[in-house]
Amino acid sequence: MLPISKNLAATLKEKPKDESKLGFGAIFTDHMFMCDYETEKGWHNARIAPYAPLQLDPACAVLHYSQSVFEGLKCYRREDGGLQLFRVKDNFKRMNHSALRLGMPELDIESFTQGLIELLRVEQDWVPHQPGTSLYIRPTLIATDSKLSVHASHSYLFYIILSPVGAYYKGGLAPNDIYIEDEYVRAVRGGIGETKAGANYAASLLAGIVAGDKGYAQVLWLDGVERRYIEEVGAMNILFVYEGKKVVTPKLSGSILPGITRDSVLKLAKHFGYEVAEERMDVNQVLDDIKSGKITESFGSGTAAVISPVKSFAFKGKDYQVGDGGIGPISQKLYDTLTGIQYGRLEDPMGWIVKV
Repeated sequence: MLPISKNLAATLKEKPKDESKLGFGAIFTDHMFMCDYETEKGWHNARIAPYAPLQLDPACAVLHYSQSVFEGLKCYRREDGGLQLFRVKDNFKRMNHSALRLGMPELDIESFTQGLIELLRVEQDWVPHQPGTSLYIRPTLIATDSKLSVHASHSYLFYIILSPVGAYYKGGLAPNDIYIEDEYVRAVRGGIGETKAGANYAASLLAGIVAGDKGYAQVLWLDGVERRYIEEVGAMNILFVYEGKKVVTPKLSGSILPGITRDSVLKLAKHFGYEVAEERMDVNQVLDDIKSGKITESFGSGTAAVISPVKSFAFKGKDYQVGDGGIGPISQKLYDTLTGIQYGRLEDPMGWIVKV
């Protein structure tokens, strides 16, 4: 375990008074956790310091060659006022996978988990109280060498920032219309699609703009080789329910991010007795199954929304409504159960919760 020093801010920010207007990722707490890495020294100088801008050289490697990975998770306030995290070690394990794929050093998981917990204890008053709100956690790792030659950096900065966020759904789950993208691709097998790297998100933005201009909430991505097999939806994993009995999601292929919410959904669905499958899913067959009524529900899964129901898909000028266009019973049940576990309203049968 790395020793963690603390340098607390002399002046604290005023916390938001109206938690119904928090939004997402626009307000940040007073402090951040930071740690440095150098090839010769390894991880060192773990610290909690006041939240402040980073000072980077214009030649900083992350600005030119995009060695940057991150994670996203939340801290939840229980009804008794206590705080808890959901599958925090799995987030750090996935971050290690992302880092290694980009030639970056592995994290010291135990030290950084403890660093996060210490940071949350310092910032506990920032965790909002209203139902559905939480404290969003953004661990980030960036390359910091100041040298323009193309190379894996020899120095890095790891940091964690915190942001109080509002309830994603204020009036119940809201089904979305999804545009199936058949021109642009997000990632290819053998690339970095299975990592949570900043470059993946940069590659997705233009298609999202195009879909938004057409009136759609998100893009459904197809594989980058044949443009035929379903991969992700927006920044989430996608799942389908067949005849109210079977939950199916695209098989991890190397270009799909292995979502922690995705994995949680599959485990809970199996726990409830539903059949669960990870398969290669042909978009044309899926649309036929929607049209015939075999697919009764579809939803995205991710940290921000947990479950995001799909109302319809648009592909090559045609719209395909899923079920009755509303929220399906399995989608609702999975959402209620996952959020119930996360906020401590329901028992955790999987051992996912870590109390702060």
